[in-house]
Amino acid sequence: MTVAFSVSARDGNARTGELHTAHGTIRTPAFMPVGTSATVKAMTPEAVRQTGADIILGNTYHLMLRPSAERIARLGGLHKFMHWDGPILTDSGGFQVMSLSKLRKLSEQCVTFQSHLDGATYELSPERAMEIQHLLGSDITMALDECTPFPASEADAETSMQLSMRWAQRSKDAFVKRDGYALFGIVQGGIYPKLREQSAHALTSIGFDGYAVGGLAVGEGQELMFRVLDFTLPHLPQERPRYLMGVGKPDDIIGAVMRGIDMFDCVIPTRSGRFARAYTGEGERNIQNARYAEDARPLEADCPCPACRHYSRAYLHHLFKADEMLGPMLLTWHNLTFYQRLMQGLRDAIAGNRLDDFAQAFLRRYRGKDNDKA
Repeated sequence: MTVAFSVSARDGNARTGELHTAHGTIRTPAFMPVGTSATVKAMTPEAVRQTGADIILGNTYHLMLRPSAERIARLGGLHKFMHWDGPILTDSGGFQVMSLSKLRKLSEQCVTFQSHLDGATYELSPERAMEIQHLLGSDITMALDECTPFPASEADAETSMQLSMRWAQRSKDAFVKRDGYALFGIVQGGIYPKLREQSAHALTSIGFDGYAVGGLAVGEGQELMFRVLDFTLPHLPQERPRYLMGVGKPDDIIGAVMRGIDMFDCVIPTRSGRFARAYTGEGERNIQNARYAEDARPLEADCPCPACRHYSRAYLHHLFKADEMLGPMLLTWHNLTFYQRLMQGLRDAIAGNRLDDFAQAFLRRYRGKDNDKA
C-alpha cells in the first residue's frame, strides 16, 4: 500500500493512531473541515490549522465545474492553489451529482448530468474521477460510487451497490499509485446487512488503502446509522483506516468512534457558524437569541479560539444582528475549534483507556440543559 496507517491504542472497538500521507500525518480519530470549493468557508488556511485540523476535504464535482481540475493543475495543484500545505481528501463527487445536478442519467459507463451552475452537460466516470483527483494532487482519492438514496428498497439498493463495486474496480485500475497517496473504496448497500457485507467483501477483494462507509447521514437517523455501522465495520480490515462520510454532530461522532470509525467530515460546524449556531460543551446556542444581547460572558470560558478569548456573547449577538461578516467568521472558527477539541479529547481518552467515561461525561453535559437558557 502507498500510505502507512498505525494504531497506537485501542479501547473497545475504538482506536487512535496516525495516517501518514505525502503532505503530513493525520491523527485519528480525525475530523476533516469541509473545503468543498478549495476554501473552508469564512476561514483562512492558517485559521483552519490553528483550530487543530490535520486534513481538509475538497470535492471533485465542484472543482471540476469551477475553476476546473486542469486549471488548478496548471497553477500548481490544489495545495498550492488554496495555500494549504497539509493533507487533502477529495470526495469523488458521487453524492453531489445525486443531490445537486440536474437531469442526471446513469449508465454502466458513467453518470451524465447538467451543472447546477449553468446547465452545461458533463460526464463523470470512474476514470475521469481518478484523473480529476490526480490533477488536483489529492492525498486521499475517493473511488467513484453512486450514493444510494434513502429510503431505497433492497432490490434498488443492491443494484446501486453492485454498480458502485464495478466502478470501484475501475477506479482502482485507473488510480496512479504514488508513495504517500491513497485510494479509498466506499461501502454501499443501504440499510441492509447482507448488502453491506457483500460490498465490504467486494472492496477488500479489490484492495484499497482505506475504506469509507457511504450512503449514511442521508435521513436515516442516528439509531439506524449506528445499527448499520454495527453490522458493517466487522467486515472491514482492522489494519486500514475507516471513514464515515458526511457525519456529523458531536454525539454522532462519539458513537461512531466507539464503533471503530477513524475519520469524519461534515459541513455542520461551518454551516452552523454562518447561521449563528454555536457548538459548546453545554450543547448548541443560537447567538441571535435576545437573551445574549447584554451577556458579557465569553461564548465558552475554556475555549482557546479568538471568538471566546476576545469577544463577548453580546458582541457576537450584535455582529449577527448587524449582518456583519465578522460574526460568521468568528463563530465558524469557534465551531471548528470545538470539533477539533472533541477529537483530541477522544484520542486522549482512547489512549488512556477511559473512552466510556469520557463519552458519558461529555454527552451528559452536552445534552443536559436547555442550552439557550445557559
